[in-house]
Amino acid sequence: MKKFLLALVAILTLNSSFSQKVDKSKSELKSGSSSSSSGTRSNTSSSSRSSSDDYGLVGLFVEGFLFVSFYSTIGDYNSEEHLYNPLSKYPYFDGESGNFQNDNDSIEIGNIMRFDVENHFLYSSNKLLGNHLKAKIRPFQYFYLQADYRELLEKNLFTNQFSNLSLFQFNLAYDRIRFKKFNFGWTLGATYVANDVQKVGFSYGLNADAFIIKNISFNTAMLWCRINGLPVNSFELRGKYHKKNYFFSFGYEHLKIASPNYNFVTLGTGIYF
Repeated sequence: MKKFLLALVAILTLNSSFSQKVDKSKSELKSGSSSSSSGTRSNTSSSSRSSSDDYGLVGLFVEGFLFVSFYSTIGDYNSEEHLYNPLSKYPYFDGESGNFQNDNDSIEIGNIMRFDVENHFLYSSNKLLGNHLKAKIRPFQYFYLQADYRELLEKNLFTNQFSNLSLFQFNLAYDRIRFKKFNFGWTLGATYVANDVQKVGFSYGLNADAFIIKNISFNTAMLWCRINGLPVNSFELRGKYHKKNYFFSFGYEHLKIASPNYNFVTLGTGIYF
């Protein structure tokens, strides 16, 4: 009997060591911050580390940026000529323009509408993989709609079973700066966690693109959200090599879904219609 109990304890301990972050994220999001806070009260240091993982200082900056004034978020169309820069057909279509071209460029006027689609494979380890599909509908240069779909898949090495988490983000995006080589803007929208969580939260973020070297660009995006009182945040940093109306990319993504953190190397491709 004693040997049986020892074996049972060993099995449970081993199983917990292979516990999945995906399941933990879903469980915490379903139960909410009230239950998770009881487990963190006893450890104030871990709580402080968690708050730093939430990009707290940057989040405060974002809130200030979004709500401080109309000018900082929308701009002055009477004096800022770059706000009228037309949308390009695709980055480097003329060998130098990024997402926007100068309004007085004589090459070609920008598209009335553009549709961007990209897909990235996410790799963390042999047991934790994912995929990130992103689509942007740009009816003109003034704003665009963006949808992101991430699917995370994690294998439990003890049971050989798989757990998945589906994360959807829907945003209205506005580029506050629309230069030929650089654009910077904000997003407002919603984040939805599917599966057996099925909860939604308000989200906001920042994004930027820099077109420094011919045919190469760099993109970064940050998004913050709280669902059931817990963070559902994302950070992207990506380099892209452009060839005609498509590109190849290599980068990094960080996700914080409830208390677990996820770090991925990304490899992907995209196309502009």
